Amino acid sequence: MTDPAVKSPAIKRHRKTKETDIELSLRLRGRQEVSVKTGHGFFDHMLHQLAFHAGWDLTLKADGDLWIDDHHLVEDTALTLGGAIQEGWRGLADMNRYGQRLLPMDETLVLCALDLCGRPLCRTNYRFTRESVGNLSTEMVPHFFNSLAMAGAFTLHLRQMDGENHHHIIEASFKALAHAFREAMAPSGRISASTKGML
Repeated sequence: MTDPAVKSPAIKRHRKTKETDIELSLRLRGRQEVSVKTGHGFFDHMLHQLAFHAGWDLTLKADGDLWIDDHHLVEDTALTLGGAIQEGWRGLADMNRYGQRLLPMDETLVLCALDLCGRPLCRTNYRFTRESVGNLSTEMVPHFFNSLAMAGAFTLHLRQMDGENHHHIIEASFKALAHAFREAMAPSGRISASTKGML
């Protein structure tokens, strides 16, 4: 059996601005080898969940102006990772294109639907009542997913179906997206993922 990690080359990105400095290496069909260091504990945890459950290899280091707030770091990480994801999925010769997952986490239930189509769109319906979880601003959760979808050129729908615990809601969202990515990027055995012949 062919090692799937051999099929997927590593994608490297480096984005440096006056606000952040982000460097990453991403392999979409990998061995779940993940190292994330952003200086932001809860955000690291979520990115690790995303990469691990998607089956990626991800090494990501980021520095940002966290003494201001977490906006620049979270947004720029999403843009950098999203750009790498787009390069990766566009380079896959064979993939399902669509992915979805209804994911439970205790009292929480999150639905994720994904289309790797080249048409960036993100819709969420979070009902957060807390300003932060750990050291992550809850307003940055939908903003992260929106920035990721814009840079990644995919359509993303995330629906909070149930849940009260904000940690559970956020973590279930990252895990649901991870499993949707894994399904969408898996080989389909088809010649093309679109009747148009290209995405």
